[in-house]
Amino acid sequence: MFNLEHFGKRPIIAVDPFFGAAMSNRSFAFFLCLFFVGACSASLCETGRKQSPIDIRDSKKQKMPELIFDYHAESLKLANDGHTVRVRFKDAGQLSIGQQHYALQQFHFHTPGGDRIAGEEFPMAAHILHKSTSGQLLAVVVLFRLGAENPLLARVFNRIPERRDGDHVFASEPISAWDLVPKNHGHFRYSGSLTASPCTEGVEWIVLKQPLELSVAQLELYKRKFADNIRGPRALNQRVVLESQ
Repeated sequence: MFNLEHFGKRPIIAVDPFFGAAMSNRSFAFFLCLFFVGACSASLCETGRKQSPIDIRDSKKQKMPELIFDYHAESLKLANDGHTVRVRFKDAGQLSIGQQHYALQQFHFHTPGGDRIAGEEFPMAAHILHKSTSGQLLAVVVLFRLGAENPLLARVFNRIPERRDGDHVFASEPISAWDLVPKNHGHFRYSGSLTASPCTEGVEWIVLKQPLELSVAQLELYKRKFADNIRGPRALNQRVVLESQ
């Protein structure tokens, strides 16, 4: 049987599927389980009961705390991680939900959109990632349909580095995640997971109902640089999806 302690304190470099940063030895050990047959028990990606993304077909409407997006601009800092482009923030605000506050960390993109609404698959989604002081991870999903050119995507996609060579900073180019947030903050909320190995559960997901638009040319530009990077919807497994009234 594969022993996680074999990794000890020796540093291992890998990419966290949520934040795109270095993973711990233990997380990387779980990552390796996917590649060595019989090395450890079945992956959480296969056996987990609260996995993401999902197809939202049934939901329970109820009054929920308002989403308070308190974002502000910082100099654009982005990186090509080989799977997507990540725009990172140092101190660019937070999302407040009732008494809970989640610091903005970054946003990145997926094709196709991952989470579906009533079976509709969206060509792209942005995941705006947050973390509370207690370590709770929260992702806000902004879905896209084909239509008009998106001004924020134009600024980001035209600056995607050609190689995986770390962060690129554009000091004279301020950017705010607020420009990714649709006017209508109606949303679904469910408990899910990381969308890639190790598929850790306990991540809070907020899927905004109102899609934004991107142009065909913008989608093609992105897809010339990155392959599709998200799995299909996972089983709901008796989870309740909440819907804001």
